[in-house]
Amino acid sequence: MKEKNIPITQWAEEDRPREKMLAKGKKALSNSELLGIVLGSGNLNMSAVELAKKLLLSADKSLVELSKKDISDLTKENGVGNAKAVSVMAALELGSRMWAESRRNDDIVIKDSSSIYNIVSPMINELPHEEFWAIYLNSNNKLIHSKRIASGGLTQTSVDVRMILKTAIERNATAIAVAHNHPSGNVRPSKEDIALTKKIKEACHVMDIKLLDHVIVGEHFSAGQENYYSFYDEGVI
Repeated sequence: MKEKNIPITQWAEEDRPREKMLAKGKKALSNSELLGIVLGSGNLNMSAVELAKKLLLSADKSLVELSKKDISDLTKENGVGNAKAVSVMAALELGSRMWAESRRNDDIVIKDSSSIYNIVSPMINELPHEEFWAIYLNSNNKLIHSKRIASGGLTQTSVDVRMILKTAIERNATAIAVAHNHPSGNVRPSKEDIALTKKIKEACHVMDIKLLDHVIVGEHFSAGQENYYSFYDEGVI
């Protein structure tokens, strides 16, 4: 016979997620405990923490994979209604934006392709469609500005090179780097990608602006894993 679920309110005080955070700080909590706080409550069959564990299991225990799910995916899980699903998605989106914001400040200096990847990846690596971004730099390769130039379909994005250069002039940038994502996860450049890179490089040369790199971003397959193609690293630029 299945045991009746014991509500978190009846747990030992040191095991309750909220009390545990107050006593030991946020770092002491597991992902499922933090997610349990976001959920707020469980259901008749499981506590909020157990429900959180079930959600994480559905995403291979990965917060990155969980963030890729939409509301309908989450509500398919037993005990997760629209309100709980929205709360989870909101919390994960805040985390993603915080991570992206921390990498878009005035102290960032572009040193290599990995630096470019770290700036643009949080914004585009999980998108179901292609987006094209430009990163504008001063003479010391310090980040001035980043801007989405175009947003397109599943496999192609139409990019106006004039818009890239227009912003470079407005921002007094002396160098730029560009990047876009491949939702398929395959980061090898297409013929169109190669042609576009050549076109941007030629336009930059005319305006005496240096094109540092063109980075193609694929999705994360695990936390912290870099998945990208660099035209500079491959000797194409």
